[in-house]
Amino acid sequence: MTVRVRFAPSPTGMFHVGGARSALQNWIYAKQQGGVFVLRIEDTDAARNKPEWTEGILSALDWIGISRGSYEGPYFQSANAGEHRAAAARLHDSGRAYYCDCTREDVQARTGSQYQGYDGYHRDRGLGPGPGHALRFRTPDEGSTVVVDLIRGEPTFENKLIEDFVIARGDGSPVFLLANVVDDMTMGITHVIRAEEHLPNTPKQQLLWEALGVKPPIWAHVPVVVNEKRQKLSKRRDKVALEAYRDEGYLAGAMRNYLMLLGWAPSGDREIVPWSVIEDEFRLDEVNLSSAFFDEKKLRAFNGEYIRALPVAEFIDACQPWLTGTGTIAPPPWQPEEFDADAFAAVAPLAQTRIAVLSEIVPNVDFLFLASPLIDEAAWTKTMKDGSAELLDDAVAAFEALESWDAESLKSTLEAVGAERGLKLGKTQAPVRVAVTGRTVGLPLFESLEVLGRERTLTRMRAARLRLV
Repeated sequence: MTVRVRFAPSPTGMFHVGGARSALQNWIYAKQQGGVFVLRIEDTDAARNKPEWTEGILSALDWIGISRGSYEGPYFQSANAGEHRAAAARLHDSGRAYYCDCTREDVQARTGSQYQGYDGYHRDRGLGPGPGHALRFRTPDEGSTVVVDLIRGEPTFENKLIEDFVIARGDGSPVFLLANVVDDMTMGITHVIRAEEHLPNTPKQQLLWEALGVKPPIWAHVPVVVNEKRQKLSKRRDKVALEAYRDEGYLAGAMRNYLMLLGWAPSGDREIVPWSVIEDEFRLDEVNLSSAFFDEKKLRAFNGEYIRALPVAEFIDACQPWLTGTGTIAPPPWQPEEFDADAFAAVAPLAQTRIAVLSEIVPNVDFLFLASPLIDEAAWTKTMKDGSAELLDDAVAAFEALESWDAESLKSTLEAVGAERGLKLGKTQAPVRVAVTGRTVGLPLFESLEVLGRERTLTRMRAARLRLV
């Protein structure tokens, strides 16, 4: 038997990080088993679907390493509508489903019988199809439904506690529950790997598989992803869009690595490991049962480690979208013609050790590409105190006399200026840093001044001095 898994997102917005984790888990499992990964877009809710959201799903999968052409699909659920209706008809013809015209108010009025929710009122009344007549599945009165789950063992559900659930609406359109089962049957899905939030629906789906005469798939329900308050990640409340992390400058490798740790861990006392190790070691039966905490701070730390591990040339390439304003949400504060690739290459190794996401490159290097620095007024107020004007005068004079404009000479010269005033280097360089870069923190100062050059450095220091008059 060839293992066939599927990832079946709905194109109703940005791509959820929890969905990305499920996609990766399915992808790895299929690869380990020599199987097939199927992508199905569940697009039957036409009112909520947009073509650009489908493209967003494909692009997000590309980014995390599940590239187009390497999987089967994408298929679209809406294209299988005929099979959905045919399955509903077979269930009715076989006596496994019946029509019901009860309204929600009717159901609520009769709650309290042996059934949970709907009480089976129309089970044997022979109602035929018609406007407002929903089709309900006839759940067995006795026995139980056992779900064989690779992670959770064998959850067991008493059939008498499962109501006769709707499988087709009053207008004849099948509901998602039935469509999902029929699609999996049509595509020959052997394993369904998804979040535990779907577990309550699983006995209903398994009953549908059995009623349609097909052996159910093997299930695997991975833990739900939660925020720091242990609430399920919500698009309305939490930062969950994979695209947002991509556009902020998270590396795909870091994101893949971190997502796979949500509910599972590689061998040994380690978390940051090569993708090849994850592909080799991941096991569904080793996934934890408890909820998985999506810790953005930890992800950020992961990303910083991945950035620092890049060869410098790759780091320079990775920063280009933010430096040139292509492919990012916010353009840089300089014009394209002001960007100096050689100057950036000179400071790239310094910047690489100081940023955790690629978008942070801009405030670290913007002083190199602007005619004048963007002054952080709070930094200016904090730094430019009594004595700063005279210190800048002395520093300008000392720098003007330098024969060699290099980081070592600049440092020793400014140290001497500060020593004459009884100041340590940290206090001495603060006004110079704000004058030249506009900020109190950033890249190493003297290496920055070397790259910025004598003329631009002195011009900025003189401008800052004039502002202190």
